Amino acid sequence: MDTIILYAIAVALLAVSAARDREKAKRAILKGAKAFESILPQLVTVLLAVAAVLAVFNPEIVSRVIGERSGFFGILAASVVGGIALIPGFGAFPAAAELLRSGAGTMQIAAFVSSLMMVGVVTLPMEIRYFGRRAAIARNLLACDS
Repeated sequence: MDTIILYAIAVALLAVSAARDREKAKRAILKGAKAFESILPQLVTVLLAVAAVLAVFNPEIVSRVIGERSGFFGILAASVVGGIALIPGFGAFPAAAELLRSGAGTMQIAAFVSSLMMVGVVTLPMEIRYFGRRAAIARNLLACDS
């Protein structure tokens, strides 16, 4: 129901925008479509990767490794995987939802998403290039949640 409300609000605001300036609204729609087109391949890749992982690892394995009862080990494992994985933010939440549906624990998924968004092992070389070695390493160490 929330989704329908959000879509209705978006359509209403788009209608207001088009009524004020049709050309500007058209440019905004085209810009949004281009942005969606550019992130779609990454999103589909992430969703396919999560689907493949869930196909290989049945819910019992997911529950055992990062389930509610996995405790500190599950939180640590989820944090390490999140810190290493190269998943964009818009793909992290659908992945987290699927893992939760497959038996992952809430704390473990929170650790996974937090480290995924804050710690960038894979992106560290790029961060070093732009921010410098000390700043990039310090940022990643301070962002660790495990």
